[in-house]
Amino acid sequence: MLQEQRPSIEEIAAQARAAVDRALQRHIPGLGSLDELTGELGTTPKDVIYNQGTLKLYRYRPLCDEIYRVPIVLVMSLVSRSYILDLTKGQSLVEFLLQHGFDVYLIDWGVPRAEHATLRLEDYVLDFIPACVRVIQDDSGEPDVSMVGYCMGGQLAVMYTALHADGPVKNLVCFTTPINAEGMSLYRTWTDPAHFDLDRVLTTLGNLPPELLEVSFDMLRPFQKAAGRLKLLDNVQDDAFVKAHLRFERWAADQIPFAGATARQFITDFIRENKLVRNAFTLAGRTVDLGQIRVPFLHVAAEHDHIVPAAASRDLLGLIGGQDKSEIILKGGHVSLVAGTNAAHRLWPRLDRWLAERSV
Repeated sequence: MLQEQRPSIEEIAAQARAAVDRALQRHIPGLGSLDELTGELGTTPKDVIYNQGTLKLYRYRPLCDEIYRVPIVLVMSLVSRSYILDLTKGQSLVEFLLQHGFDVYLIDWGVPRAEHATLRLEDYVLDFIPACVRVIQDDSGEPDVSMVGYCMGGQLAVMYTALHADGPVKNLVCFTTPINAEGMSLYRTWTDPAHFDLDRVLTTLGNLPPELLEVSFDMLRPFQKAAGRLKLLDNVQDDAFVKAHLRFERWAADQIPFAGATARQFITDFIRENKLVRNAFTLAGRTVDLGQIRVPFLHVAAEHDHIVPAAASRDLLGLIGGQDKSEIILKGGHVSLVAGTNAAHRLWPRLDRWLAERSV
């Protein structure tokens, strides 16, 4: 049997020197700051057409003379910055949709402050989203919307659509949406009441701090950052790679607080008791029955998603009540599925085709 030929110490040292030389040749001392390398993010021209507290509803300025009749409203997760959907020119889902003739709106939840610790899912699903949809209807002059939710934003979207089965959602799209908490075994272990005192955390802090959320994501793949930075060093001569890598890293480290009362519901009712997949999840006394969703539905999942594993999202398609429903499973991870070069080639064109025939 042939033994694997390992590089000598001299070869490793030579590779290290070459990597350092490449960094110096690029005039990036220490690889520079994130601001220098990533530039501004989320810069597609837009206008704030509604705000409530920290929430802002954006309408992006059209890039085509003719647009599809049905507008799109993008719904983000409550714990992530929305600019992942508008990363930078040429790597922006928002820009892509505008270029293909869609009328695009986005709900940006903003950053909860101490006084927002009492916000509940009822506020988001039964107050904030309906208010935004009404503004979109008035602004666009159209009664229907296509709703596209990312991660926990997908949860909010399915809750809203299930509780408003008679409209105005005409099409529903969810990206990597958790629905079955049994598929999120590490989250369930970490939040087990035997060793995680949720009451104490929320009583002391009010909101779940972003540092806690970031650490929990990092623990899902403890060596991912180290591996990513080694890959960055190996590609340090490639400006496009470095900038793209650091844009994603900047977003991943830019989490926002989780409003306390909503965090309690999410951890208790979803993670611990898994009510959503059992049709036992209620908001203001109303059961969130996903079987009530009968509009055209598309779910997109990533093969290598460690934030929302396949086991956590694959039941969603079967729970939806309509007949026009489908799922796309693509290579990639939780973030690369929706943003960046891979998304531009793998997902965005298929999303365009699916929405186009349902948006007239």
